[in-house]
Amino acid sequence: MGIQGSAVAQAQRWSWGRVASGIACLLLLLGGVAVQLAVAGGATEAMKSTIDEVLKIVRDKELKQPGREEERRKRLEQVVGDRFDYEEMSRRSLGAPWNTLSDKDKQEFVALFKTLLTNSYADKIETYSGEGVQYINERTEKDYAEVRTKVLTGKTEIPLDYRLLNKGNDWRVYDVVVDGVSLVNNYRGQFSKILRSSNYADLVDQLRKKSEKIKAS
Repeated sequence: MGIQGSAVAQAQRWSWGRVASGIACLLLLLGGVAVQLAVAGGATEAMKSTIDEVLKIVRDKELKQPGREEERRKRLEQVVGDRFDYEEMSRRSLGAPWNTLSDKDKQEFVALFKTLLTNSYADKIETYSGEGVQYINERTEKDYAEVRTKVLTGKTEIPLDYRLLNKGNDWRVYDVVVDGVSLVNNYRGQFSKILRSSNYADLVDQLRKKSEKIKAS
C-alpha cells in the first residue's frame, strides 16, 4: 500500500507514536511536586534539573497571562530541547537510511522529527496536573545511562524509562521506553514500512503533513 493509501491505515500507523511521544516527553519532564529520588546519579540529576526548569515555567503566573502563550511555549520547547537529543533520536529512528542522506537532508529530517514530537507534547505539557514521578534506579555503562521511573497519576503507575547518552559532559535523552515499548524502535518500524512501500521523499512529506495536522488539532 502506497503512502497515500488508506487514511485509516495512516492514522493507525502514526497513532502510537503521537501518544507515546506525548506521554513520554510530558510525564518525564513534568514530574510534579511529589518527585522522589530513590537513587540519584549523574543522569538522574540531569533529568531532575530539567524537570525543575519546566515546572518553573509552567507555574509562572506571568507567563499564563493573555498574549504570552507563544513565549511560554518557546521557553518550554527550549528547556525540553536542551535535554532531548533530537538528532540522535532521528538517526536511531530512521535507521540505516540515515547514512545515505546528505547533510542538508539530515538537517531537514531532524527538524521535521523535532517538530512532530514538540507538536505532540506541547499542549499536554501546558495542561499537565499529574501527581509526580518516582525515580526507581539508574544504570550506567560508560557513556550510556538508563533512568527508570514510575509516573504516578491517581491510582495508576506507568513504567517510564529514559535512555541517555553523555555528550560533552552532559546527559542527553535519545530514547524513551513507555511501559516496555521504545519510542525510537516504534518510529523506526513505522518509517521502515513507509520506505518499503514508497520512498524517502514521501516519508518526508508524510512527516510534514502529520506534524501540521497535530499542530492544527
